[in-house]
Amino acid sequence: MLKIAVLVGSTRRDSINRKLAHALVKLGEGRFEPIWVRIDDLPLFSQDLEKSPTEAVTRMKTEIQSADGLLFVTPEHNRSIPSALKNAIDWATRPYGTSVLAGKPSAVAGTAQGAISAAIAQVHLKTILLTLTRGVLGQPECYIRHTEELFAADGQVAHESTRKFLSGYIDAVVDFVSALARR
Repeated sequence: MLKIAVLVGSTRRDSINRKLAHALVKLGEGRFEPIWVRIDDLPLFSQDLEKSPTEAVTRMKTEIQSADGLLFVTPEHNRSIPSALKNAIDWATRPYGTSVLAGKPSAVAGTAQGAISAAIAQVHLKTILLTLTRGVLGQPECYIRHTEELFAADGQVAHESTRKFLSGYIDAVVDFVSALARR
């Protein structure tokens, strides 16, 4: 079965982007196996640590390496990606020549409360990923405006139209990863 590493840019326990990631995985159930990649325990990247990375870094890189593709679900922090996500990307691509992102197709989604959701963070992240991965899903884009009514109590997407859109989005992610993944 196709394996997709899921990286949530927010480290907050009750993150709305973590909820969105879980909803996306649920919508893709049976089509891929999610590999939930933890990033909140990584040390701040330093080349001084590259030769003897921590267990957390080694675990993260192994999880990503075992995946066929990548799904990033991220909020927007100060019109860019969260520092924890940038740190994870730095660790995943170092030391030079050992990137675990290389050759993997990627996709980006996110939610935020603002009118343009996480759109600017996604543009930044896509720019980064274009040089580090095999490619980034361009369409459909997945900028979801978060409201208190977005998720039902069971974690499912509450509105039928949003659920239908997200189902189509995860179908596109699975198709994209399937088409480009190196097996």
